Amino acid sequence: MKKTVRISFEGKTYDVEVEVLDSAVAAAPAAPVAAPAAAPAPAAAPAAAPVAGGTEVKSPLAGSVFKLKVNVGDTVAANQEVAVIEALKMENPVVAPCAGKVTSISVKETDTVTDGQVLMTIA
Repeated sequence: MKKTVRISFEGKTYDVEVEVLDSAVAAAPAAPVAAPAAAPAPAAAPAAAPVAGGTEVKSPLAGSVFKLKVNVGDTVAANQEVAVIEALKMENPVVAPCAGKVTSISVKETDTVTDGQVLMTIA
């Protein structure tokens, strides 16, 4: 037996035809379904804390180093793009958490990196 039901989703109403397979199921009252809760907004990333020898710049996700935009000895500004990580065919910028001088680079282009891996140090 086929029935037409009306469904409302995100403010839009849809008429949907369904086939009832078991008459016992059709007789049972339907329980209301709560709308899914909105996902909480992601927390802001904490500012990188200075460590002995400088501030570490870490990879924000796993992927491969697509481009290094600075060299050891370069002076960078806070929030300056210093590298690009490729993940799932998308290029993701990595920015300097602070101003300073690049004192070391721990990776090279095409290296595979993990989430949180240190890419370079800024002092």
